[in-house]
Amino acid sequence: MTEPPPGTPAWVDLFTTDLAGAARFYAPLFGWAVAEADPGPTAAGHLVFHQQGRPVAGTGPGADPQRPPAWVIYLATDDVAAAGQRVTAAGGRVLTDPVDIPGSRRMALFADPAGAPFGVWQSLGMPGADVFDVPGSLTWAELATREWDRAKEFYGSVFGWTADDQPMGPVTYTTWQLAGSSVAGMMPMIGEDWGDLPSHWMVYFAVSDTDAVSLEAQRLGGQVSVPPTDLTRGRFAVLTDPQGAFFSILGPTPP
Repeated sequence: MTEPPPGTPAWVDLFTTDLAGAARFYAPLFGWAVAEADPGPTAAGHLVFHQQGRPVAGTGPGADPQRPPAWVIYLATDDVAAAGQRVTAAGGRVLTDPVDIPGSRRMALFADPAGAPFGVWQSLGMPGADVFDVPGSLTWAELATREWDRAKEFYGSVFGWTADDQPMGPVTYTTWQLAGSSVAGMMPMIGEDWGDLPSHWMVYFAVSDTDAVSLEAQRLGGQVSVPPTDLTRGRFAVLTDPQGAFFSILGPTPP
């Protein structure tokens, strides 16, 4: 994988209350190996997940009553400070100031105007994940929000994204475009099924068998929040890990 262009997904991190428990769940679920991150003080016990010897995701402490366990998407940037200025100018908020991991990356966490958290990732030697779109790696990221029109203005201003809207049943699904390529999606949170869930980014991991991975997640102590369902682009499910962080999986549609 070459370095992700600015404005495209670069990495995903799990903020959790139980690093060891997260490793026990995700390693067998996706076939990940677990390695300790850089031992420096800024790493804060961070772990890195590897797929076939290549880094694909990470996990670290940081969840608390105000920020429950969750997966967070990081978008590539060539200047964290400039990205932060665009975020605040467009109505977003800074959640954490930039942090440097020497020889690896500079990163910061922000929230969009509806409160959905996301990060930015500037390479200081580590461009991000080494592989995407294969089983056990990130394959899609999707914003779920109640403020979709404002989201179009915000992400367009911050990352230069344009919105390609297409009907999906009773709602309109947005595919974010950058330089002619699809980089992420957006689902409007319409209807009672969303309950009081706040706006958020959903991460999708590729799998070879959605049903089998869903069953394995339950065996490992997780839950199936949305059962395997066929979409035009494949078969997906929403799972929740034992600490309460939710994520999606996406595999091929069975014959």
